[in-house]
Amino acid sequence: MTRRMLTGNKALAEAIAQEMERDPNVFVMGEDVGKYGGIFGATEGLYKKFGPQRVLDTPISETAFIGAAIGAAAEGIRPIVELMFVDFFGVCMDQIYNHMAKIHYMSGGHVKLPIVLMTAVGGGYCDAAQHSQTLYATFAHLPGMKVVAPSTPYDLKGMMISAIRDDNPVVFMFHKSLQGLGWMDQIDASIGNVPEESYTVPLGKAKVVREGSDVTIVGIQMMTHHALAAAEKLAEQGIQAEVIDLRSLVPLDKETILQSVKKTNRLVVVDEDYLSYGMTAEVAAVVAEQALYDLEAPIRRLAVPDVPIPYSRPLEQFVIPGPQAIYDAVVDLLNQ
Repeated sequence: MTRRMLTGNKALAEAIAQEMERDPNVFVMGEDVGKYGGIFGATEGLYKKFGPQRVLDTPISETAFIGAAIGAAAEGIRPIVELMFVDFFGVCMDQIYNHMAKIHYMSGGHVKLPIVLMTAVGGGYCDAAQHSQTLYATFAHLPGMKVVAPSTPYDLKGMMISAIRDDNPVVFMFHKSLQGLGWMDQIDASIGNVPEESYTVPLGKAKVVREGSDVTIVGIQMMTHHALAAAEKLAEQGIQAEVIDLRSLVPLDKETILQSVKKTNRLVVVDEDYLSYGMTAEVAAVVAEQALYDLEAPIRRLAVPDVPIPYSRPLEQFVIPGPQAIYDAVVDLLNQ
């Protein structure tokens, strides 16, 4: 594989393009996915390459076009349908959960739904309460769908290819801050090595992105990058933190989490979703049920308090955990 650097949005668009070239049954639909290339660039260049028959701009009617994608998938076609912001799920949840997630089960396994529901998540650029959520746990809680949230351009490409080839419905969440778009504040984490060749990254497999011996920090997407920044600062104090990027919420890679906790004996779980009934609680419960006696201190959870994401930049930065909050939590945990 050759080495080259791409932004997150270009990695996504390349993955989709390669699968559309490989399989004529793959097509894309959604709002502004055509000539505009998606407001977060996930379908950039696809309209010019494949035309309006395979890259379909839709009206602003999420119920209609997600329903159409579900019908297409039931007939054996492989749609990638973009829900522009995950926050908009409320207007089309019946299609997502009562149809996309359940048809395979209710048909006794006879009807497959190879559909990718692609959606933008996350705060960090002051877009307020209705455009800044992640809602990972909302979808992970509902059986019948795989739920993935890659953190790097490499994983965005490899996991998108895996999602397109999967015969199950996959909710594919990409973080807006990790797309590398020029009109947003660009961050280093939005650019990474992405081979030109087609490749897959398995769904449901977490990755240890930094090895350590003193504490395990579990995160996903932006929280993985914040955890890595905190780990660098902790290392200056002689504290070696092991950082796990979950990458997938469904399936959840419990084995990697448990192996790490049994080595470090301490756990901090950090999430950009809400605190109550969320991913932090699920990971904490898994460890409490299966590795309680390996813990030398109580599990610590960091997440968004149970309030809507504020528009104000200082308030947004206050509610979304960052590197300093993770650093402080680990230091406090180790001092217990």
